[in-house]
Formats: sequence, C-alpha cells, structure tokens
Amino acid sequence: MEKCTRKCMETKRPLIGLILWFHGLKAFSQDGIAGIDEANQQVRSYFDAGTNLMYAIGAILGLIGAVKVYQKWNAGDPDTGKVAAAWFGSCVFLVVVTTVIKSFFGV
Repeated sequence: MEKCTRKCMETKRPLIGLILWFHGLKAFSQDGIAGIDEANQQVRSYFDAGTNLMYAIGAILGLIGAVKVYQKWNAGDPDTGKVAAAWFGSCVFLVVVTTVIKSFFGV
C-alpha cells in the first residue's frame, strides 16, 4: 500500500468533506411523499372555490358584454356582430377552460 503524499491528501480532503455532508443531509431528510400528498390535497381543495369564481367572472363578463352589444346595436354600429362574437366567445372560452380543468384534475 502506498503512502498518500501531501498533494494526494489535498485532493481527497474536499471529497471526504462532501461525502460527510451528504451523509449528514441523509440523516436530516424526511419522507417527501407525505408532504407531496398534503400539498396535492390542499390544491385540490381550492378547485371548487376556484371554478365557482371562474363561473362568476364569466357571468359578469357576459352581462358586461351584453350591455356593450346592446349599446352598439342601438347606436347602429355596423360591427355589432363582431363585438357580440368576441364577447360571447370569451365567455364560452372561460367556461370551457374551467370545465376542462375541473375534469382534467378529476375534482
């Protein structure tokens, strides 16, 4: 067995420190699955309130859009159809996205 020279010890010292550091981390680490499951349950518990909020925002946007389209229609603007399609499309998109997210996450 060869003796380790000073240069050899200088290169092994950081490696030994790194091994001891990782060993210490392993001793203090905990099971991450329990934390992930708890976070999953907390996020899923917000889905019902979030989807109801999205439906409420869609309803408010629908009412605002209906008023805007009615004003343009009474004023005789020629682009009333485009404005109506834009407002209606945005409301439908909001409701569809909310429904798809709800069904995708299985809540």
